[in-house]
Amino acid sequence: MGMAKGSNIRIPSPVVRIELGWRAGPGVPDVDASALLLTRGKVRSDADFVFYNQPVHASGAVRHAGKQPAGGTVTDALTVDLRAVEPVVETVVLAASADGGSFGQVPDLHIRVLDAANGAELARFDSRDATVETAFVLGELYRRQGEWKFRAVGQGYGSGLAGLATDYGITVDDPQPAPAPAAVVPPPARPAHVPEPVPVPVAAPPAPAPAPQPVRLTKVTLTKETPAVSLAKQGGTSGTLRVNLNWQVQKQFKGWGQRLGKAMALHSDLDLDLGALFELNDGSKGVVQALGNSFGSLHQPPYIHLDGDDRTGAVESGENLTVNLDRIAAFRRILVFVTIYEGARSFAGLHATVTLQPQHGAPVEFFLDECTVPSPVCALALITNNGGDLVVQREARYLVPDRGVSMQRTLDRAYGWGLNWTPGRK
Repeated sequence: MGMAKGSNIRIPSPVVRIELGWRAGPGVPDVDASALLLTRGKVRSDADFVFYNQPVHASGAVRHAGKQPAGGTVTDALTVDLRAVEPVVETVVLAASADGGSFGQVPDLHIRVLDAANGAELARFDSRDATVETAFVLGELYRRQGEWKFRAVGQGYGSGLAGLATDYGITVDDPQPAPAPAAVVPPPARPAHVPEPVPVPVAAPPAPAPAPQPVRLTKVTLTKETPAVSLAKQGGTSGTLRVNLNWQVQKQFKGWGQRLGKAMALHSDLDLDLGALFELNDGSKGVVQALGNSFGSLHQPPYIHLDGDDRTGAVESGENLTVNLDRIAAFRRILVFVTIYEGARSFAGLHATVTLQPQHGAPVEFFLDECTVPSPVCALALITNNGGDLVVQREARYLVPDRGVSMQRTLDRAYGWGLNWTPGRK
């Protein structure tokens, strides 16, 4: 249902999916969805801000569900469980921010409210008057007389996500340049006949409470033009690195298979498997993957752990691989990959998002939406130890195994790992 700016509509569904969408193309900035949970027009704390660096609210009511490209359009989604929104929260603001340009460069910008249970569209608002704005409040969910409503807002900001968030009470990390070093002035000479003062013991004042850490809005998107990033430069030098793979299941798609006259379909039983080939500095090599139950270990070699085998593709779960960044010195290289275990024959037509989230750094994300060959295996990213700094190189390399050659052996050959492979199952 299309809505005019300022209009509102009742939302009868207990759980809704908010889709922020736009048409992608050359020169179009990336766009990110976010939500702010307000009480009397302001957030209670920075925890009431849900976005790519803080994807789940503490209450579990609001979640950032991630991006999905499909047929020239990109959506960034949020899910809101209205039943779980705390009673003190009156409004959930639904916002968008442009990364690398203004909204005047973003065609077909819109927001949709969908019933999360069946996908039915409950509301839609199309923004048609954007110019130089770099952030937008497109809509809001709000309580009125015991029920939830959606209002189309369409309010723009020229100060980006940081300005929008600050207006609602968020403390934003705004790095300042280091001050110039002060000139060193020698202390005046003390006369020789003046005795040294006797120090008087003074009780130390109590240590102040640590100040809350501001929200970090930085992120990195790897593309063909900018395919690599240093984790050290992004602050990811300790803790853990979480690699998340989530995907969108399509019932049918048009791709290379149809051009060859072979109908291809992705079914609800689609199973993608995330894994990693590793090489440590002591020369040991191996694989972490669900196949063969080789889930690895976080606190002993190989310091890489796969947390399970997921079949949903949901961003809250999906497939997750964790790397122990406190053991950087142990790593020589890590190749993160994904294979299709069942449910499809190729990545063609499949839309997946890969996010690398350092515990103490900006997230790194990229998309898998460029497959044009019958490939069931993709090298996602190559992480190499460069003098103590882990450098992430976007690969997005789709491989086609020779007849009778496994997907893992195909990866091994392409990257020269030199492992001995045997059949496995899960």
